[in-house]
This record gives sequence, structure tokens and C-alpha cells, in this order.
Amino acid sequence: MVLPKGMFRRHSLDITDILYPDGNNLLAVIVHPPDHPGEIPPKGGQGGDHEIGKDVAAQYVEGWDWMTPIRDRNTGIWDEVSIYVIGPVTIGDPHLVSTFFDNYKRAYLHATIELENRNSWVADCTLTIQVTTELEEDTSLLEHFQTQHLSISANARTHYTFPPLFFYKPNLWWPNGMGKQFLYNVEITVDVKGHGESDSWEHQFGFRKIESTIDPATGGRLFKVNGQPVFIRGGNWILSDGLLRLSRKRYQTDIKFHADMNFNMIRCWGGGLAERPEFYQYCDIYGLLVWQEFWITGDCDGRGIPVSNPNGPLDHELFLLCARDTIKLLRNHPSLSLWVGGNEQTPPEDINTALQNDLKLHPYFQSSNKINEHLKDFSDPSQYLDGTRSYVQGSMWDGFANGQGDFTDGPYEIQNPEDFFKDDFYNYGFNPEVGSVGMPVAATIRATMPPEGWQIPLLRKNSDGSEEEVPNPIWKYHKYIGYSNQKVLDQIDLYGSAKDLDDFCEKAQLVNYIQYRALLEGWTSRMWTKYTGVLIWKTQNPWTGLRGQFYDHLHDQTAGFYGCRCAAEPIHVQLNLSTYNIEVVNTTSDELSGIAVEASVWDLDGKCPYYKVTEKLSVPAKRTQTIIEMKYPKSKNPKPVYFLLLKLFRILDSSILSRNLYWLHLKGGDYKLLEQYRTKKIPLKITSKIFIEGSKYKVQMLVKNTNKSPDSIKFSLKNHIVGIHENNCHNIISSEPERCTEENHKAGLFKRIYQCFAKEDNGLRTVETNGTDSGVAFFLHFSVHATKKDKKDGEETRILPVHYSDNYFSLVPGETMPVNISFEVPLGVTPRVTLRGWNYHTGHTIN
Repeated sequence: MVLPKGMFRRHSLDITDILYPDGNNLLAVIVHPPDHPGEIPPKGGQGGDHEIGKDVAAQYVEGWDWMTPIRDRNTGIWDEVSIYVIGPVTIGDPHLVSTFFDNYKRAYLHATIELENRNSWVADCTLTIQVTTELEEDTSLLEHFQTQHLSISANARTHYTFPPLFFYKPNLWWPNGMGKQFLYNVEITVDVKGHGESDSWEHQFGFRKIESTIDPATGGRLFKVNGQPVFIRGGNWILSDGLLRLSRKRYQTDIKFHADMNFNMIRCWGGGLAERPEFYQYCDIYGLLVWQEFWITGDCDGRGIPVSNPNGPLDHELFLLCARDTIKLLRNHPSLSLWVGGNEQTPPEDINTALQNDLKLHPYFQSSNKINEHLKDFSDPSQYLDGTRSYVQGSMWDGFANGQGDFTDGPYEIQNPEDFFKDDFYNYGFNPEVGSVGMPVAATIRATMPPEGWQIPLLRKNSDGSEEEVPNPIWKYHKYIGYSNQKVLDQIDLYGSAKDLDDFCEKAQLVNYIQYRALLEGWTSRMWTKYTGVLIWKTQNPWTGLRGQFYDHLHDQTAGFYGCRCAAEPIHVQLNLSTYNIEVVNTTSDELSGIAVEASVWDLDGKCPYYKVTEKLSVPAKRTQTIIEMKYPKSKNPKPVYFLLLKLFRILDSSILSRNLYWLHLKGGDYKLLEQYRTKKIPLKITSKIFIEGSKYKVQMLVKNTNKSPDSIKFSLKNHIVGIHENNCHNIISSEPERCTEENHKAGLFKRIYQCFAKEDNGLRTVETNGTDSGVAFFLHFSVHATKKDKKDGEETRILPVHYSDNYFSLVPGETMPVNISFEVPLGVTPRVTLRGWNYHTGHTIN
């Protein structure tokens, strides 16, 4: 009987002698729970009673303030199990490293492998390493091919280092928003004389150099990739699924969602996992830098109530065995950027010292890109356990939070949006955790909770004047976090008291959008002058939780997703909500020149009381620059609620580099006037084309606010957005107005207000809504559904996941917005794409 231990360690068993080759084989697995599963105190707590911290295991399973406990502590096999056939010599854990010289014109690929001969005779081997690039599907270009010969003694294990492979001007791998994620394919094979190919290994590899140091100007940790500083805007990752139902397909969606938000880093939090290799593979593909933490978290390793074990896991040797095996498993991924000892805690001294020694940097990676000499004076960097990435002992040390391990991350609750821009909001250079709300859409509540959970919170006024939400017990169980606190008025109530679940969730999306856009814009407002980066706590939920998420466990995005997507653009125009200065953010390596900013204010009557285009501007690379002060609120008789549209454009061709629309109220005011604005019917023209390939759909939408401004002002850009559309058409499905399935009185109102008609033009399908009001078409959002003839109230029809190029957007009079939508449908399902908004409660649908 074999009793392997270590949740984060690979295991292999030689079953040659017990396998029955001519018939069926039965594999029996006995699993045991963790040695210290613990109990959950009445008040719950971070990590329950912390007993799980005594084991080398994922510590979230005893529950957290964002997660209910996993009752069986995920007992069982959680990672991939496979059977494979090998020859007499095996390849183990190759290590690939790139080095650069002459300003990245010369590059070398270093490779060291482990070879094992399990036989009683000397093996004469031929080793081959080849590097290819994919030109198109099923076609690759051979970049390098090298063959080496060696002999391996009987029953011996040896390391072999290939002569470095030379590349001239290789295509580099860049983080999301800085360039392409170019990947080469490296394949290593070993042939044994008389036996042919014995074993092979392949991996995608990206040429890049990563540096991580403490920035002297801000005190924050500064990351550089290929010599270029990277302003970090990313999120904390828990794990894909709390019950470890992990899959390649879900990983791809998760990571693409992070890239779609324009994030460039994911932190794998210490209470979770070292994820499956597919997670890191998609981070490679989509350009997400990975901060990988080991399995230490302060709540379970040295503090808490009751106080947890101060010396971390009981079996230190097993912990280090798992850590070293994880390093070997993950080290070849270009996305991997940092090793961290633990969450809000450092590992026990002996573990920390061992990790510092194991993960010491090779001399080449201790220096800057000024190295121009060959590495002949140093050992080959691929002979290190890693040697290419920094190790930091804990998430609040050495350039994170105050750098001393004090609790200076956070906060974790709703904020006044303007506070994110204030000098005293956060005093340190890099915040590893700052969190807030994350209420999903109403359809998710109905799909994951019984009707008793559809009751919205009550708003209670406290004696000190603060407001407190009182959620129903089911929301409490799902860890709901409120939209108010002692210093922040209820942000949902700013729009008027919520009437029901749909009203509450829609207003929550307005708050989500504002909250997270302001958070990221506040950080980028002080890029490099005060901050080097920020990671939001957290991006997603591993279960059906109700806090800190940009998409729910069913993979439907909140509006906060698109607030982040807007704010984290590589080139971005924004309003500083504290100073009311308009700023331009340029995170790229190129100066912006020949640009200008257009600012227009729109009131609730569709009029434009303020309009300005700046003079010709330039913004240096890696800089946030103040452009002008937004003076409208200081003018005579400003509107109590208004929309501000900012556009950054190239003067030469009027192409839009960044677009940003705000809804604002005067100081001390609220958004209650938007409640009556819902009754306005703004005419839209929706043009669509759908391409189908098997079960995959791509939809090109063009949405236009056809209302013309009553103002005589002539806009230089005519509020035009330039979009790029795909051309490969497989099939066309036309659009038509939705046949409303809401309550009868709503359907009657819909039919009275809208007169819809369709027109076909060159394969396009157009739907127009015949509204009579002028103004901004506010908070439009698409969703995709399965068509059902006999739909019941509350029945789930959404098709998920769906990728949108934009959503939760608004259009001023005359403005057009292109939106690309992609999704996959189950067999036999016909999809429909529905557009709804603040002024469009029943929506329009493409069938």
C-alpha cells in the first residue's frame, strides 16, 4: 500500500509489475481527510478554528469572511491522474531560462534536464531539443534543432545542461497591455540506442526578463519586464472553484476575463492553491503576470481567535518538499513573476530561510539590463532551482503595504468614490489587497437561491446617523457585504429606495461600476509619483458568494468588470473626482503626441450646456498628466445630475484612443433624479451581424443613439466612435424585436411606447426603436439567452460565459458604439442576444 502525502506535490507510481496487460484493471484508491480538519466556531472566523493550518493543505476550506466552510475539507484526489508509457530513460523537470544582451537583440535559451535510467545497464542516449514557432494552424517554423549524445550509468539519475541556443532579435513575451504574448514551443526528446524514443517533453516558452525591486521614489515594489516598468493593476485570485471542480475550459474563461478587464497581474493567495498547469498556461497566453504564494496565511499560522499554531504546518519537511516540487512544475511559465512566502504572514524561520536559499537569484537576474558580457563567468542559470524571479517572505513585506508586515493593506468595504483620489487614502506604494462590494445581477440570485433569498436588505438608520443594511439570512450565509458603512451613505439609496430584487441589483451595478472605476483611476492618478501598483481584493468567487467579485460563480459579469476595463486601459482619459481635473494616463512605452481631449456635459433633457476641446497635447510615456480643470460644476445654474463624456482622440484622423462617460451629481447631492429619467424612451438603431462556426457564435453589434441634440453647437468629432469589425462570415442570423414575456401590463406599455421595424442591408439586420425623447441612452447592457417558448417566471435562460468587448455603456445623442460578443451554445440551443438598459426595461432581442 502506498500512502503519499502532500496536497501540492506530484506523485508517480511504477505499476509495470502489477498491471494486467491482457484484460481489465481496477484501481482502488483509499482517501483520508486532513489530519487536522478542525471545527467551526459559532462565529465562524477566518480559517475556522485554524486547525487546518497544521497541515500542508489549502486553508480556505475551514471558511472565511467570503467563503462558507467546505464540510468534507475537499477530501480526495483533486489534481489530474493519468497513465503513461515510458522507455528505459525518462526526462524529469526541464528548466528553461532566457538571457539577453545588446538591448535584447541577442538572446540565449538555456535548458537543463534531469534524466533517470532505471535499468541495470548503461543507456546510450541521443538528446534532441527543438524550438518552433506556430505560423498558422498545423504549420510551424523550426527555429532551432540541436542533438547531443551521452551515456547514463545503470540505475542512475543525472542532470544535463544543453549548450545555449542563440536567437537574434527573438519575439518577446509582454504582459497584457504592453505588447504581444509571443510563445515558442520547446520540445525535448531522449532516444535510447536499441529502444528508439524513450521519453519526450514539450512546453510553451516566452522570451522575457522580469525584475522586481523596491522603488526608491515610492517605497512600493516595482516590476519591470524586458526593461520596461509595469504599473500593476490586477486582482487577488482565490481559486476557480471551492469544490475543486477544475477544468481547462473554466480556466480559460477565468483568465480571459482578467485580460478583458485590462488587468496585468493575478495574485494566487496563500490560503488557496498552487493551481493546475492549465491556469498558468492561460496566464502565459493572455499576458497575466502571476504572483504565486505558498500555503501560509496569518489567520491559520500564528494569530487569530483562538490563536493558531505559531510555527506553521507541523511537517516542515513535507511543506518544503511540496514547495520545491511546485517550483519545478511552474518555473517555465513566462507569466510567473514572483514567489511569496505567505499571506499577511511569513513562513516559520527554517522554512523561510530554506525558501530564500532555494529561490536565490542567479547573478544575471540580480543586475539590471546593463549586462553586456557573456555568462561565461557564471554557472548556467537553468541549473538553479529557479534563479529568475524574486522571493518575498510575505504579502506585506519588502515593497508591499508598509513593507514591515503591519496590517496596512485594505480597506475592504464601500468607499466614497472621490476618496480614492485623496492624498490620505492610502499611504504606501503598493497595496496588495483593497476590496469592496460585488453584488451580482438579479438573475444570478434567482438561479442560486430559493425565493426566500430574493428579499432585498432593509436600510436601518443608526443613532449616530450612519446607515446599516440588514440582509436576509440567506444573503448573510452567502457573505453579503453592504453598500454603506459608518462613513459612507448607502450608495444604492443615492438612486432612490430599491423597490424589489431587480431594482436593487440594477442600482447595485451602477454603484459597482463607479466604485471600481474610481478605485483604479485613483491609483493611476498617482502612477509612479505615489504608487507602483494595486491588487483588488478580490476578482471572483469560488462559490455563489455576494462580495468582492467582477463576475459571479456562474460566469456572469457585474458592471464593476467594465468599470475596471475602462479604468485600466493602457491609454486612458479620466476625471479626478477629488480635484475635478481631467487627466490622461499613458502606461505605454511611447509618447502620445498630436492628441486632444473633448469634454461634453449632457443634462437629463438631452441638452449640452458645456462643450470644450483642448489644444493639441502630448503626454510622455509612463506618465499621468493633468490636462485641464473641469469647470462645469462651478458655472451658473449647474444641473443637479448630469453626464460627462470625455474622449481622447488623435487630431490627425479623429480616431478615439479612450472614451469615458461619467454620471455625476453636485456636491452633497444624489442621483434620485435618474429614477424619473427611466421613463424616457431614447430612440436607438441596432445593427447586427452574427457569424456561426459549429457551436461558437460571434456577434457584431452597432448601437446608435439616433436622437439628435437640440443644441445648435457643432461638435468637431460628432460623437463618433471608431470600431474594428471582423470579416469572416460563416452564417447570418437576423434580428427582430423581442416578443415581450414580462407581466401583461409591462408588455402593454412596451407595445405602446415602441414601434419596431427591421431593415436588411447587405447581410446586416437593423432594428430601430421609435422613441420620442431626447437624451443619453443610459447604462445599456447585453445578455445572451436560450430561446424557450414556454418560459416560466424566474426560469434561468442565460447562456454563460459570454465575452463582450464592452457592456454597461451609455450613448449621448448621435453617438455610436460597436460591441463584439462571443459565446458558445449547448447542442440544440438557439441563442438570442438581448439589449436592456436604464431606459429599456423589457429590451430588444436578436433571434
